[in-house]
Amino acid sequence: MYIKNIKLENYRNYHSAYIEFDRGVNIVLGDNAQGKTNLLESIYVLSMGKSFRTSKDRELIKFNSEFSRIRAEYVKDDYDLFMEIAYGLNGRKAVNLDGENLKKISKLMDNIITVIFSPEDLSIIKDEPSKRRNFIDRELSQLKPIYFNYLSKYKRVLTNKNKYLKEKNIRRNVVDVFNEQLVEYGSKIIEYRIDFIDRLEKISREIHRDITNKKEEIKVIYKSDVQIDYEYLYSEKCNCDIGNKNILSKKINEKYYEILKGTIDEDIMRRSSTRGPHKDDLAVLINGIDARKFGSQGQQRTASLSLKLAEIQLIREEKNENPILLLDDVMSELDYERQRYLVNSIKDIQIFLTTTDINKRVMDNLPKGKTIYINNGLVK
Repeated sequence: MYIKNIKLENYRNYHSAYIEFDRGVNIVLGDNAQGKTNLLESIYVLSMGKSFRTSKDRELIKFNSEFSRIRAEYVKDDYDLFMEIAYGLNGRKAVNLDGENLKKISKLMDNIITVIFSPEDLSIIKDEPSKRRNFIDRELSQLKPIYFNYLSKYKRVLTNKNKYLKEKNIRRNVVDVFNEQLVEYGSKIIEYRIDFIDRLEKISREIHRDITNKKEEIKVIYKSDVQIDYEYLYSEKCNCDIGNKNILSKKINEKYYEILKGTIDEDIMRRSSTRGPHKDDLAVLINGIDARKFGSQGQQRTASLSLKLAEIQLIREEKNENPILLLDDVMSELDYERQRYLVNSIKDIQIFLTTTDINKRVMDNLPKGKTIYINNGLVK
């Protein structure tokens, strides 16, 4: 998969721009605040239907403009396709995929698959839990678009429940109805997260060993309110046919409903939903020690790099194709050895790399490609 070209209209600081891309390496060069990240963001929007920088679509529209439009031609499975996304000041979003108007964003996510790697991603280990949940949700939504549907429905019910909890007269039976709906969608979210993190952990473990010359072992642990002995369920001792009998789903449903039933009084008192997958987190251990609390900056960044490269490998395995990699000014945050390891791991995929200057040592390790110069939203 690769993007052939992109056309931007009234997008951020771009009035009108048409850019053709190399199917391999694309270096986006320019000073700070010129529009380099905006270009990468527009590609990400095509893959996810939203920005990785803001939740407000209006911010994607150029100042004093009525609309914003992104159009790209790309190749997937040897087919030439196009995609267009337009935003209006009225809050409307229009998505067209090869001539078909899409009503659901989830149908968009299985087309242009991206992996974004920015300085913010390097901080994922030490940042707040919401950043790690966003990481999980972002990648799972691309791997399994149905996950995005469950997540959207869960968030909608959660919003309605929290809104109801702020009313003056609250009835327990109404809260219980909300809880039943949260269990229906939330259990699926937990189930998908368990599988995703298990697979991610196995791949990142091998990558991390390789980066650190077997000096460090990484372990990724899913921290959820719904604590089940997953290892036992999958073990020979249990003799459980997980796939056919759906034992894991049943256990998650039962446990989750039990938790929500037991916290109704607390929810009413706090006027908010206190338990559920919206509170989940990841714990990353390096040699058995919590990397968030006790890891050095170098260890945290190596762990982040391992997770990102594992993410790429997981997409390859799941989709049988390479994602498009968006490297937003991340090279300057990595030391030379980690830069070299990253470059050597991504030579066979389309890359967009933003930078303020060309580092010869890094570029010497990259295949030849195209350099795109950006100056105040103008492409040279």
